[in-house]
Amino acid sequence: MASKDKTLKVEQTGSPMRRQHTQRETLIGLGLNKIGRTRDLPDTPMTRGMIDKVKHLVRIVDGNK
Repeated sequence: MASKDKTLKVEQTGSPMRRQHTQRETLIGLGLNKIGRTRDLPDTPMTRGMIDKVKHLVRIVDGNK
């Protein structure tokens, strides 16, 4: 289980155009809506699940914090 103070830096690499509506909503839920935008997100099972759902549109830049 991940600790509470650990974060993941996630960057959007793909476009949500022509994707399922739920994948677009997941990107918005992660705080990403433009290619190249990055966010520091808490390393929780919920966040990991959201990243896994749109893994073809995002990448984890740095997870060592």
